[in-house]
Amino acid sequence: LPKAITVEKLVVDSITKNEERNIERCLKSIMPVADEIIVVDSLSTDKTEEICKNFNVKFISQKWLGYSNQKNFANSLTTNNYILSIDADECLSEELIQSIQNEKNNNFTAQAYDFNRVTFFCGNPVRHCGWNNDYRVRLWEKDAAQWVGDIHELLKFSNETPVKRLSGDMLHYSFHSVEQHIEQINTFSSLSAKAKFDKGKNSSILAIIFQPMWRFIRMFFFQRGFLDGFTGFVVCRNSAYAVYLKYCKLYMLQKQKK
Repeated sequence: LPKAITVEKLVVDSITKNEERNIERCLKSIMPVADEIIVVDSLSTDKTEEICKNFNVKFISQKWLGYSNQKNFANSLTTNNYILSIDADECLSEELIQSIQNEKNNNFTAQAYDFNRVTFFCGNPVRHCGWNNDYRVRLWEKDAAQWVGDIHELLKFSNETPVKRLSGDMLHYSFHSVEQHIEQINTFSSLSAKAKFDKGKNSSILAIIFQPMWRFIRMFFFQRGFLDGFTGFVVCRNSAYAVYLKYCKLYMLQKQKK
């Protein structure tokens, strides 16, 4: 680079647990843009740590604190100006790598950036079902935001912050099998039901019957999940099942309280 250009430092942080299947692909994709890589691992029992040691990363073992707290803990360990947050089952496309590198070379022209995320289900990209156009802020100036939320964590900015959109995709290899998806649905539906219960939300027999039906209809027909073929059908059906479990578990919490 010409000496007149000062390249802002970029740190990449990631939270992991038992991600030996994904972590190498993730780390290889961020190496071209990262000045520092921090991996906060929730006490993995597989080869995650061994794989990370083959890369120039700072590997921290930390008991699980919850989604937002774990990510904020990782952020607190960073020393550079900008943070790129990425999960172990995600990686950067070549186009996105180039977009981020261009911003670094220009000393970053915004406080926050978003870009599209493409999710893969059992190896197939899901282009519809409401999973498309999944733009997320994952690159921001360190002191501008923190993660909030217990389940689907979001970045909360301290001030109103314009977001610049980058070209390229973050590739999300979410579920390698239907069984893995069902396991996550069972966990997340329990968390969602408890969160709704704590907020005083109610369930009913009608909600248990009709909310899952509406979820499937909306995703498969209105959000054109049928265009993703069999993969789209499975995603929509499983999403409807997740809604069914959430309202069932909320209903049971209500009955237990009574």
